[in-house]
Amino acid sequence: MINSTAASSSAPPLREGADPVVDAARYGAVPTLMDSLLHDVRNPLNALSIHLEVLTEKLKGETGQVPPSQEKNLKAMRDQIQRVDGIMRRFAEFIVSRPGTPGEAELSETVTRAMEVLAHEGRKRRLQVRQTIAPGVRARLSDTGELGFLVVQSLMRAYGRSEQGAEVTVAVRAEGSRAVLEVVDATSSPAETVPEAAAALELRCGQLGVELLMRAGTCRLSFPLV
Repeated sequence: MINSTAASSSAPPLREGADPVVDAARYGAVPTLMDSLLHDVRNPLNALSIHLEVLTEKLKGETGQVPPSQEKNLKAMRDQIQRVDGIMRRFAEFIVSRPGTPGEAELSETVTRAMEVLAHEGRKRRLQVRQTIAPGVRARLSDTGELGFLVVQSLMRAYGRSEQGAEVTVAVRAEGSRAVLEVVDATSSPAETVPEAAAALELRCGQLGVELLMRAGTCRLSFPLV
């Protein structure tokens, strides 16, 4: 069992062959690249939206209505534009670090969005991801901007430990005066197969005063309940 209050010297080692300086520099470039990507993708999305509306007006012609045969296609194009924009926003939320202030955060919604962002990873590993997320569970944090980071690291730890086809359960619930996120994988080994995720969780939870328990396949984060 690992407690977040443990000294940082007890954190699992970095993966074999990793260079901490290179890794830090590589990750340090990610937020800037993500912001640039958001800007460069949204510009053509906006242009497509404008051209789509122009096309819609032309198709209306003298009747003032888009032909039924084309309306479905136009709607599909609008939906896809909005979908791409939404995907970019969700990824940016969990990649770009924007420190927050002490306050309340929606734990249930954050976990749901994080699972959507990592859905491809789950499918790639053919994991059976079971979720029991109670709605409206809110947590109090000393830095609300870090909740997404803690949630993603918890999920990635479980996904990384799991063999193909294994089951991962994700639960969010209120327990007394605590808001709890519990992620359980089917791996029984106490060894950390994703040491970076475990070390990051241990370090940041200790800094933020978040209760963290990790043992074998269970990762449990506990926050003051709002």
